[in-house]
Amino acid sequence: MRNSENKENEEIEMSNISIIEVFMSDRRVGRIALTPEALCGFEYDPDWIQTGFSISPFYLPLKSGLLMAKQDPFRGNFGVFDDSLPDGWGNLLLDRYLQEKGIDPYKLNISERLSLIGSTGRGALEYRPDKSIAADDKLHDFDHLANEAAKILESKDSNDSVDLLYKYGGSSGGARPKVFAKIDGREWLVKFKATNDPSNVGEIEYNYSILAKECGIRMPETRLFQGRYFAVERFDRTPQGKTHTISAAGLLHADYRIPSLDYSILLKLTLNLTKDMEQVAEMFRLMVFNILISNRDDHAKNFSFQWINGTWKLSPAYDLLPSSGFNGYHTTTINGKGEPTLNNIITIASEAGMSKQHATQILEEVSEKCTRAKMYRFVIKAG
Repeated sequence: MRNSENKENEEIEMSNISIIEVFMSDRRVGRIALTPEALCGFEYDPDWIQTGFSISPFYLPLKSGLLMAKQDPFRGNFGVFDDSLPDGWGNLLLDRYLQEKGIDPYKLNISERLSLIGSTGRGALEYRPDKSIAADDKLHDFDHLANEAAKILESKDSNDSVDLLYKYGGSSGGARPKVFAKIDGREWLVKFKATNDPSNVGEIEYNYSILAKECGIRMPETRLFQGRYFAVERFDRTPQGKTHTISAAGLLHADYRIPSLDYSILLKLTLNLTKDMEQVAEMFRLMVFNILISNRDDHAKNFSFQWINGTWKLSPAYDLLPSSGFNGYHTTTINGKGEPTLNNIITIASEAGMSKQHATQILEEVSEKCTRAKMYRFVIKAG
């Protein structure tokens, strides 16, 4: 692996990347090649087939031979690899960064974009050739980074800020500006204010993260840096290495930009992957919390699963704060409803194999905690 200084100073050469090698923990998983129609073809490495696992059970089963992606919903990519690519803020940074290097970002194909992610992406997958820029462990002033992010959002020219922010957050997802930071040997995702956010949005998200934990929802550690910047410890990084992580969008090839899922599907997906009713109840508890606090931006990328010790597990929860969804309704519907009733909630719990008593108990527990904290936004009505 080239060091970060050399990689940062060299010219970006994107031509002639026809094949991408996919690695995990320095083991080759397989390779990606593009068809003339810009569709991804993927083939597992024979050694990985013998001793590895399916990195995407529904669309990349562990078997020999070429597996082909479809055009939709990821423009010819497989969902698990699309998860590695930036979206929202990360895409904005990447496009601005490439333009300043004299590269037209709109001409890059999937292979070239994956090579830019290289070893810096979310989860455990790495891509070679690796054209990424590895950030150092230097701790930057978050006030400065937040101000520079605001300049990018306001479309003000600032070469230094584009380079700096791309280095520390170019592979990130989501709409809000953010950077990755390593502090005291632990890796954090630190969020900044977006244009339309309230000035105390960091404090708001931090308070809801604490409430979520009190409601029994499994969360990563969260902090408020410098009294205003919400930070969450990365759950795809551990002292033992990187953890393979895939979103519900990536697993199901669901378009996260539009309503494409129902919580009934998420509950069944959880049972199908984990074979564990306790984790189904965990997903149900998260759904109830999202409903009560009116977190309606609950799209398909805001739920993830991880491969840990040879089994699939529901990831810790993230992105939990009040937000508007698609046309003001939940992006992930509840029994087909964007604004659910009690009957809708109990119905999908029953369909997932939960007893009415267990579902009601979770509903009462979360409601009581949210009511006591005076942090609920939605009253669940009977019907």
